[in-house]
Amino acid sequence: MKFDCIIQSNLIITPSGIRNGYVLIGDGKIIDVVDTISDDDKIFCINAINKYVLPGLIDPHVHINEPGRAEWEGFDTATKAALAGGLTTLVEMPLNASPVTTTAKAFDEKINSAKNKLHTNVGFWGGIIPNNENEIEPLIEKEVIGFKAFLTHSGIDEFPNVTENDLRKVMPIIAKYDLPLLVHCELSDDSLQMTDNGRVYNNYLLSRPKKWEDDAIALMINLCEEYHCKTHIVHLSSSNSIEQIANAKQKKLPLTVETAQHYLYFNAEEIKDGNTAFKCAPPIREKANNEKLWQALKDGIIDFVATDHSPATPDLKELESGNFMKAWGGIASIQFALPVLWTAAKKHNCTINDLVKWLCEKPAILIGKQSSKGKIKKGFDADIIIVDLNKTFTVTENIIHHKHKITPYLNEKLFGVVEQTYLNGKKVFENDTFLKLNQGKIIYR
Repeated sequence: MKFDCIIQSNLIITPSGIRNGYVLIGDGKIIDVVDTISDDDKIFCINAINKYVLPGLIDPHVHINEPGRAEWEGFDTATKAALAGGLTTLVEMPLNASPVTTTAKAFDEKINSAKNKLHTNVGFWGGIIPNNENEIEPLIEKEVIGFKAFLTHSGIDEFPNVTENDLRKVMPIIAKYDLPLLVHCELSDDSLQMTDNGRVYNNYLLSRPKKWEDDAIALMINLCEEYHCKTHIVHLSSSNSIEQIANAKQKKLPLTVETAQHYLYFNAEEIKDGNTAFKCAPPIREKANNEKLWQALKDGIIDFVATDHSPATPDLKELESGNFMKAWGGIASIQFALPVLWTAAKKHNCTINDLVKWLCEKPAILIGKQSSKGKIKKGFDADIIIVDLNKTFTVTENIIHHKHKITPYLNEKLFGVVEQTYLNGKKVFENDTFLKLNQGKIIYR
């Protein structure tokens, strides 16, 4: 046989549209997508007729927390959950591990801690904190994918937020190497004091107003224009910033934006007081706001969607007290990236091609892998998933593979079941069963 694997479907999602044919796989690559194959090859063919064949999903915004905080989540559980959800490439954030990935030495510790635990492909962002500008080029030599900074407290004391002056020191260096700078955009205002009941979700929502985001995004647009540094706004939640982002893109600034599944699926009006599984920063806002995010996504003002998977222990989530002000702000969702977005997208008249754009093609561009990942196309990596988009399932604790079974998606009925996952050309997951583990590779820039 000339090929390691052949997948047949009438629903192959390619850059030129939905195709009927065969995906030929060999040496970890897509050798071709063809209309017909020989009778000899048909013996080895995997039948995926009436199932969608998609590129493996790419999530460039994941918190895995190892080394140092693996009790929150580690590489083993996070990448298993990713495989089950059809995510074949992740990029891990620099701040929830200990040490944080703000030095070349810490990067080496991160790489060592990931050995024999990667069930998907994983890359790493470097971190920007005050006074670590001398570590940027050493981290670039280690081939980080790019850099991440916070404009407000990150929740991790070892990863303090940067100021405008700090950014002015680092953006010329990052721009010189043509790497992206990812920014958590909230400029907090210490004069805003919330003294009411912390169990009330609306009190938490009021404590992180849209203005915080809008001011931070305005700052980043100005700096992006001044230094021509690739700037990426993570987890946009304020619809008030859509106009200024659209204006920046009209100027052809190197600005990209993501939102997260939870801002598109949930609305503040539905969140019950005390249910801290919903706490994230920025917060999930009102339905009217979130409908504007949907429109901006459909219009291409928002580039793509990423989970911001950010798990924590039950104690840190304050499940017993239900206090939103004290709870860790992060939503665990990596396994459900596709079905959550697809379930909501169906209601907004979106297509599977939209989904592939938002979960595969556009994230591949951010991480610099647009010529090898994110498409079913000749020569691309054979990271492929087979999905029944019409099949439904209910999220229950027993199907969750990430470490803690805390997620706001519990008991939600979702469309889209990932039936098979192929990683680097090998079938690694099928029908709730992990067939091969430790097949992931570290992704370097």
